Amino acid sequence: MNYDVAVIGAGAAGIAAARSLADAGRSVVILEASNRVGGRAWTVELSGMSLDMGCGWLHSAERNPLVALGRDAGFTIERGPTAWQNQWRDLGFSPDERAAAASAWEALEERLRANPPASDRASDALEPGGEWNAYCQSLSGYLNGAPLERLSAADFLAYDNAATDANWRVLEGYGSLIGAAVPDVTLRLSTPVRRIALTGQGVRLETDRGPVTAGAAIVTVSTNVLARGTIAFEPEVDDHLHAAGQLPLGLADKLFIGLHGNHGLEAETHLLGDARNAETGSYYIRPLGRPVIEGFFGGKGAFVIESAGLLEAFTFALDQLSSLLGNDIRRHLRPLAASSWCHADWVRGSYSHALPGHAGARSVLARPVGDRLFFAGEATHQSDFSTAHGAWESGLRAAGEVIGMAI
Repeated sequence: MNYDVAVIGAGAAGIAAARSLADAGRSVVILEASNRVGGRAWTVELSGMSLDMGCGWLHSAERNPLVALGRDAGFTIERGPTAWQNQWRDLGFSPDERAAAASAWEALEERLRANPPASDRASDALEPGGEWNAYCQSLSGYLNGAPLERLSAADFLAYDNAATDANWRVLEGYGSLIGAAVPDVTLRLSTPVRRIALTGQGVRLETDRGPVTAGAAIVTVSTNVLARGTIAFEPEVDDHLHAAGQLPLGLADKLFIGLHGNHGLEAETHLLGDARNAETGSYYIRPLGRPVIEGFFGGKGAFVIESAGLLEAFTFALDQLSSLLGNDIRRHLRPLAASSWCHADWVRGSYSHALPGHAGARSVLARPVGDRLFFAGEATHQSDFSTAHGAWESGLRAAGEVIGMAI
């Protein structure tokens, strides 16, 4: 069957593009390789809780288009401050130490802005031998999914300059919100696209379930999938594939630990496992009042726990928590669930960062190829990359490009 537009990927970018195209009267098919929608927005229901295994925060919430989308769809948007920068009862990280660590991070950012390293390598702006360099590396892991050595300073500042401090949540789950936004178009799950060829009439897509033809295609798959050659393209796309390789996905993972019994932990509090360890976990205690601890690992820490395996990952988290809370806390904790984005076949990572010297790759990846092939996804956004709303906005941008071509 021939469609006006084929959208490859049913994450936030693909869903946004499909909605916009359908509203404009275009016939659309969404081709999704996995067996679910949402991409890196993924909510699982476990023990009566909606747990976000991927993105969980409505970043820059006062300008985030998904806030209004969620409200209009009847989702509960939880506003208010977060506990991420706090340390419950100052355990293992005193107020003076937190102030010093925060100052070190602020000084790093100021050096990146005022005197950016010629290498564009963010780590080159670290204070040599700085006491809180490991802390800065851990923050880079959480923010970028990568250590500062692999981070373009210019790219990081583009995000940081645009972001706000308003971070809200979806009570029913961010992944549930994205999944509920799928429009009434043809949706084919478990349908990996293997090749995309430009034809005289449009595009031909070879999938595991047979060929699909369309007037145009919007590709929203992750940069790691593109760079691995999972989808074969014609030579006209080589520059885009090279750009994808310069925008690799970093890694961030979550470990959910259930709480039971009289543990004495207060809701909406936080503990950083070890501020002097770049691989440390960050533990959000009883988010939204739920009986759970959400452990977050980024960059080097995430790679370490994925390499070690789930058993060792939970052991590491329990060791860090018991070192702060006392060994008795162990009897109140039990592993619940964990993400493993590096091993997610159709994603292969968490969110994109530009390698040093390659911030411009985002604009290259976002360029159309002729009037038939278009690209979207968080990695193509100039400032809100690494977020679901950045992916969403990129899908709207790509759909607008298609509509402008009068396909």
